[in-house]
Amino acid sequence: MDRRARADAPAPTPAERADRLKERVYVTFAALAVVLTLRSHGDVTAGVAATTLLITVGGTLLAVLLADVVSHIAVHAALPTAAEARHMVAVCTGALGVLVLPMVFVGVAATGSWTVDGALRASTIALVASLGVVGWLAVRRISLPGWQKVLVLAAEVALGVAVVSLELLAHG
Repeated sequence: MDRRARADAPAPTPAERADRLKERVYVTFAALAVVLTLRSHGDVTAGVAATTLLITVGGTLLAVLLADVVSHIAVHAALPTAAEARHMVAVCTGALGVLVLPMVFVGVAATGSWTVDGALRASTIALVASLGVVGWLAVRRISLPGWQKVLVLAAEVALGVAVVSLELLAHG
C-alpha cells in the first residue's frame, strides 16, 4: 500500500483506537513479565534474552489474533471481513512497538557495551514508562479535569510498578 492510499484511509474509530491501546497494555505486561523473569535467572546472554522476549511476545500476539478471530466467528457466525481482518492484524503488529526499546537495550548489551542485567533493568523502566505513554494516549482526548487525567496516569504507572514488585517477589 502506498502512502497516498494510507493517507486516504479513514481515521481509526474510537473502538479501533481502544483496541490498539488495549493490546499495547497487554503486550507491555507480557514483556514486563518476561524481562523480570530473565533478570531473576541471573546469567542470561543477550541472545537468549532477545529470543525469549521475541518468542513470548510473538506468541502472545498470535494468541490474541486467534482469540479475536474465534470471538468474531462466535459472535457474528462469519469470518471477519477483509477490513476486519486487516484491523486485527494491524492491532497485533502495532503492539510490537512495545519491544523497540527493550530490543535496542539488549542489542547494546550484545555488543558488550552494557551488561545484560543493565539492559533488562532499563527495559523494565522503559516498559513501565510506556504504560504511562499509553495512559496519556487514552486520556488526552477525554474531557476530564487535568488532575483526574494525572490520577489515571499515576494509577496506570502504579499498577505497572505493582506488577514489577509482584514479579520480583515471585522470583526473589
